[in-house]
Amino acid sequence: MKWIRNLSSAAVLSTLASVAVAGTQVNAGISVSDDGVKGFYLAIGQAYNVPEREVIAVHERRIPDDEIPVVYFIARQARVQPNVVIEFRLGGHSWFEVSRHFGLGPDVYYVECREVPKGPYGRAIGYYRNRPRSEWKQIRLADDDIVNLVNVRFAADRYHYRPEEVIRLRENNHSYVVVNREAQRGRHHDSERNVERKAEKKKVVIVEGSSKDKRGHGHRDD
Repeated sequence: MKWIRNLSSAAVLSTLASVAVAGTQVNAGISVSDDGVKGFYLAIGQAYNVPEREVIAVHERRIPDDEIPVVYFIARQARVQPNVVIEFRLGGHSWFEVSRHFGLGPDVYYVECREVPKGPYGRAIGYYRNRPRSEWKQIRLADDDIVNLVNVRFAADRYHYRPEEVIRLRENNHSYVVVNREAQRGRHHDSERNVERKAEKKKVVIVEGSSKDKRGHGHRDD
């Protein structure tokens, strides 16, 4: 009977561990809770003016989280419904083929960077920098190029970051769920610091104004 109890305890522990893993995504040593994923979906929904449940439905159709912004980006640029984009993608086509199918050229993915980053971003951005705009139509982008460029633009526009800052957040192959979370936290902290700086400036102005009033109404010798 003792071994049966031990077996039952092991089964319970295994179930609890599975539940814990299901509630957390681990990416490059960083744990991303359901709140991180939810925040990413919420950000996409707000950016493209769609309900969060619709974004979740896109994920449930086996579109990876990092590729969900690509669905909405192409749909907006091509002025079609996201479901139409998803259907064509799930038909086995690359994102570049999906883009061309809906009449979009490589120029729509261009992201302007002051500095040429290293790695895959440098390669993708180099496609544009190394040739005149008249030749951009000849560029062929891989899926990773399009996913990276769309997500960099998405995070940069939403949180008012420079593309280079978003790329730095992407170091160590963090998912864009992690990038979104870190960018959001950074922007929130910046806002708090700005409020604190404004409050401090206001105090200084009040103190200086009070000092001037006292000097202006002081004793005057005849």
